[in-house]
Amino acid sequence: MITFLLALLLLIVGYFVYGKYVTKLFGPDPNRKTPAVEMADGVDYIPMPTWKLFMIQFLNIAGLGPIFGAIMGAQFGTASYLWIVFGTIFAGAVHDFFSGAISLRNRGANLPEIIGMYLGEKTRKIMIVFILILMVLVGAVFVSGPAELLAAMTPSYLNAFFWMGVIFLYYLLATLLPIDKIIGKIYPLFAGALLFMAFGILVVLFVKWPTLPEIWNGFGTKYDSNPIFPMMFISIACGAISGFHATQSPMMARCMKNEKHARPVFYGAMVTEGIVALIWAAAATWFYGEYGTVDTATGAPYSGAMVATRISYEWLGTLGGIVAILGIVAAPITSGDTALRSARLITADMLKIEQKSIRKRLLICIPLFLLTMGILVFSLVNADGFKIIWRYFAWCNQTLAVFTLWAITVHLVMKGKNYFITLIPALFMTAVTLCYILMAPEGFSIPATPSYLVTGLAVIVSLIAFVRWKAAYRKSN
Repeated sequence: MITFLLALLLLIVGYFVYGKYVTKLFGPDPNRKTPAVEMADGVDYIPMPTWKLFMIQFLNIAGLGPIFGAIMGAQFGTASYLWIVFGTIFAGAVHDFFSGAISLRNRGANLPEIIGMYLGEKTRKIMIVFILILMVLVGAVFVSGPAELLAAMTPSYLNAFFWMGVIFLYYLLATLLPIDKIIGKIYPLFAGALLFMAFGILVVLFVKWPTLPEIWNGFGTKYDSNPIFPMMFISIACGAISGFHATQSPMMARCMKNEKHARPVFYGAMVTEGIVALIWAAAATWFYGEYGTVDTATGAPYSGAMVATRISYEWLGTLGGIVAILGIVAAPITSGDTALRSARLITADMLKIEQKSIRKRLLICIPLFLLTMGILVFSLVNADGFKIIWRYFAWCNQTLAVFTLWAITVHLVMKGKNYFITLIPALFMTAVTLCYILMAPEGFSIPATPSYLVTGLAVIVSLIAFVRWKAAYRKSN
């Protein structure tokens, strides 16, 4: 428990110390008009209270990542604690903060526009397609899990397909209606359920005081065929750093009343997610120690949903378990709807279609929903369809974080600020995503040693290219 407690303390201290430093680099101006005030349209640009923005941002970025990702990542032992802590403080929270802060200063610009400002027009066009694909994947992969959980909690005639239909209907309403009508009203409630669940698990951890692995005992050696690098850094995404988050921050930037609220909303929501991920990683570490990683009755590996459900009911009782499961159900659904909402906004910006008219919103939403449903059908009719989609989603998610970090790095160079705070994470995540796609079965299945060599060379080339660009930029300016 000592390693867990130190990790928890570091996350809290990180918000107040490093978060304050990052905010100082941005330099919030409390007298500057935000997009929510200057461009209010009653649909997407609506001033909202800071506490509500925090809850919405937290639920937007959470999804199942800090639960299922942390549970699966916990199989790597205390290494997962280190990645959650240092990934959150020095990479994920900085990534989320600046993607929102830059949007604040640029009329609520969406992520492709932000990337285009600093990495060029060609990159912007590529990112539009890349991000839209990722948003549709998010909408698809976050349907079946909640539907199956809801089906298990309701009468048999309300099966998973029924709940999929209900979720898609909700998606449509949440994507179309003004942000304060559904998202602004129910997100704080579901975010509260997710936080309650995490707090309840934390309390039980203190009561049980289980024997958890400590950092000084090592990471273990059982992962020769599934090495910590890069596999753990893809498995634990939302609990440390996630490119998806940068697509959500601009939505809150369009609703923020004052720039001084950027740290609690953007940096604070990510640190909170890191805390949730750490709690679940610790609980899962205990679970695997008690039960192993394989269900002895079936011989199949435990899934994230199985572990989360069992821990919730065993530790929180029936009522607490039901609330916890509802939080698990709400988290992915509320990431799916905002993913599709973000896709609508990105498409509208790209095609320059105003969004005050519900007819024009429908014009964009219908094709997006048809594509999302098509991907969902593929995942259902193919035996390994869902696993394939999920793996590509995970890789696309972290690859998007790479582009966002490089764009922020260029932004900091242009502003004469400390660019090392994102350069180092950008280089690291470049290595993670490249090495993963080289080694993974769904990638090129290249053995570890040549994959590491190619990755190291690519990182060196990236750094040299950056140094040359920086020198040329400073010479011309």
